[in-house]
Amino acid sequence: MHRSLAFYAGVLGFEVSDILGEDMMPGGMIFLRCNPDHHGIALVGGAPGPADQHELHHVAFEAGSLDDVFRARDQLREHGVTIVFEGRRRAGAQVAIEFLDPDGHNIEFYWDMDQIGLDGISRPPHEWRGAKSLEEAVAHPPRGKQTQIRGG
Repeated sequence: MHRSLAFYAGVLGFEVSDILGEDMMPGGMIFLRCNPDHHGIALVGGAPGPADQHELHHVAFEAGSLDDVFRARDQLREHGVTIVFEGRRRAGAQVAIEFLDPDGHNIEFYWDMDQIGLDGISRPPHEWRGAKSLEEAVAHPPRGKQTQIRGG
C-alpha cells in the first residue's frame, strides 16, 4: 500500500482524501483523488508484494488536454516508470499513454476519446488510425479530431 501510495501521489500527483486505520479496515486503506471526487483510487494494505491477479486489464484516466498527456509522459520517463504504449490504439481513437504501476497494473492517461451518441453508433474501424507514438498520433489524427498542442 505504501509503495503504491508513493507512486500514485509522488509520481502521478494524486492527493490523499482519507486514510482508514487497521481498526476500520484490516491492512488499512488510503483513498486518493485526481479531481474533486472523493477518490478515484482506493488502496488496501496487507499484501507484501506485487498483486498476483490480472483480471483487470487497465484503468483509464481522462487528461484535461493533449498537452497534459505529453507532460505526463515526460514525468513518467523522469521517474523511470515503464511505459508500455503511447500513441493511439484503435477503438475510441483517443491519444494515450499506458504504463505500469508498482504492482504491474496497466494505467492509461488519455485525451479526446470518441463519444457515442444517442444513436449508439461508434466510429467505424477503418477510421481508427492507430499510431505508435504521441507525435504520430498528433500528426495523423482520425477524421474530426483536432490535435493541436498548446505548448509547454
